[in-house]
Amino acid sequence: MACKAAKLRSYSDLLSQDQPLTADDFAGVWEHFDSDGNGYIEGKELTNFFKELLGTKIDAQKYSETMFDKLVHDMMEDYDENKDGRIEMRELAELLQPEENFLVLFRSQQPRSSVEFMEIWRKFDADNSGYIEAGELRNFIKTLIIQGKESGDIPAENMVTPEKLEEYTQTILKLFDANNDGKLELTEMAKLLPTKENFLKQFEIITGKPDATWKGISGHRTITRAEFERIFSYYDKDNNGTIEGDELQGFLKDMCEHEGQEEVNMSDLEKCCNSLMKVCDQNKDGVIQKSELEMFFKPSDNDQEPQE
Repeated sequence: MACKAAKLRSYSDLLSQDQPLTADDFAGVWEHFDSDGNGYIEGKELTNFFKELLGTKIDAQKYSETMFDKLVHDMMEDYDENKDGRIEMRELAELLQPEENFLVLFRSQQPRSSVEFMEIWRKFDADNSGYIEAGELRNFIKTLIIQGKESGDIPAENMVTPEKLEEYTQTILKLFDANNDGKLELTEMAKLLPTKENFLKQFEIITGKPDATWKGISGHRTITRAEFERIFSYYDKDNNGTIEGDELQGFLKDMCEHEGQEEVNMSDLEKCCNSLMKVCDQNKDGVIQKSELEMFFKPSDNDQEPQE
């Protein structure tokens, strides 16, 4: 494997090589610098990364600490897209440009909302196991490659062999399968395909707490009726007057994350769904109508300011 060969060289050599990094090489670089495995290169990791990267391009001895810091600042301005002061995996891919930049495939598929994310999840969790297993992940990557060629993100003449497809699959598992069980949980998939927005983050909310099994809701504020109408309309994507299926799971995923539960898996969503249904689904039809969701939010008729 290419990564095994890469590890025989210093990472400085790997960063300075003329040939683009393979997917496996890229995974090796990421694992090397993300030493705490939290999914970011930050703090001291960031300093070490730029020292090795810039050490392959410049004579560091000719640069004062101030000049070096200025170089790092300028590079972060260029590549730290969300300006959070750390490097995510996609940002590193833009900086290092691994061959065919396979992570760009996932950027093109990046869901705007958690509802879109759950639609993707349901489509590729073909056996409804609650995991994206290696074969399902392989099919997902293959689909992205086909879409990439159709959209022009990947040159049409680029051939992706079964061996390369398997390398991409194993690389994704190496990068995102935190517990090394050979499959992606929902929380791991969410790091691979982060949503562009959490609609609920704009609200200070939320009151209501179905029962003790619901993990996230603190019940310290309420929302106005106008805000409630916006929330229901947003998650009722098909405008049929109910929130169900992917809409409901997307809503619950956003709700958990809004209230501080960042790592959400399918069992969490199922428990939250069962709790919500138990209290709010009065007619037992398996979907949430507007009047039923209203029981959960208990919106205020005062549209001026949320009440404490």
